[in-house]
Amino acid sequence: MPGWELFDENEKKQVSEVMETGVVTRFGFDGARKGRWKAREMERAIRERTGAAHALLAADGTAALTVTLAALGIGAGDEVITSPFTFVATFESIMAAGAIPIFAEVDETLCLSPESVREYITPRTKAVMPVHMCGAAADVDALKSVCEERGIPLVEDACQAFGATYKGRAVGTLGDAGCYSFDFNKIVTCGEGGALVTNRRDVYERADRYHDHGHDHSMSDRGAEGHDFPGYNYRVTELHAAIGLAQIAKLDRFLEIQRGNKRIFEDEFAAIDGIEPRGLPDPEGDSGTFITFFAKNEETARKVTRSLKESGAEGVFHWYDNNWHYIRNWKHFKERRFANPVSKDILDGMPDYTKREFKSDAIMSRAVSVTIKLGWSKEEAAERAKRAANAIRHAL
Repeated sequence: MPGWELFDENEKKQVSEVMETGVVTRFGFDGARKGRWKAREMERAIRERTGAAHALLAADGTAALTVTLAALGIGAGDEVITSPFTFVATFESIMAAGAIPIFAEVDETLCLSPESVREYITPRTKAVMPVHMCGAAADVDALKSVCEERGIPLVEDACQAFGATYKGRAVGTLGDAGCYSFDFNKIVTCGEGGALVTNRRDVYERADRYHDHGHDHSMSDRGAEGHDFPGYNYRVTELHAAIGLAQIAKLDRFLEIQRGNKRIFEDEFAAIDGIEPRGLPDPEGDSGTFITFFAKNEETARKVTRSLKESGAEGVFHWYDNNWHYIRNWKHFKERRFANPVSKDILDGMPDYTKREFKSDAIMSRAVSVTIKLGWSKEEAAERAKRAANAIRHAL
């Protein structure tokens, strides 16, 4: 991770094909584009890769999440249960849909705890949104069981986990809908981009219209069709899709490199007394973007993090102190410092998170991750893994 580490002539070729036509928008201008439809091609590639019946590209992962919630009919006054360990886009998309983010707890998978979800379900709960963090799946079977018991849609935030699988199936395809991000730091990048996948025709059709001002894309004359409902502009461009199309063709290669490099780190770390690996419901399906482990306590985790950084390790995260991925430091959100007025439904329905104590703190305070890079050779990965292991031992 990320895919831009292995940009080559294929991305240039795909982008050049778009520029030769001058048509950089994904809809319309049929004659001028000379039969080149990069967004359509990438959506087909995503369907083929994931096995999903439907795929829709969006401007980014946040847009994909927002569109998905709208397509499911989730909005004012509805509650969506999600994880306190995620990127801020997760709760931002829930609020953008007009709904209320309700944070449950994580477990040792670093993903949403199924037992915790049960505790937070209310009559207003309209979706459960687990986040497949750091490239690996949550305990999807247990989460699906909870959702099916209550008749609640499961929406997978798989923005960090494109290419990951759970028991042989692509993450994102296991619930009612799932979303991916293809931003600049993801394993497959469009520069900016995202996608939603679903096996529900009704969700896809509503999403397809909603993400493009309500346009009915089954009509051949864009602008002549009627409108079933208003929407917004969450479209992707042909340029972004062209980059992603070249990238997705390399995904098997990316996964092979990344998983191989991660195994090298795992072998080095396995011999270290005093740390424990992250719990993975399906280790074989992990995309390998990070290697994550637990120190014995918060103080030790901080020492390990410092030691790793001082050793020259790249992409080291003590998530408990992270401003963007764990709720502990989301002061802007907890203090309700919003740029524009937020609906009364959200303000009245949202718990006071300045007073909430999270059980997740006990887990997150001990968690440390190291990014696994695509650009490393096996020899470089082995050297880095050995150096990282020595840095961890020094801190312990």
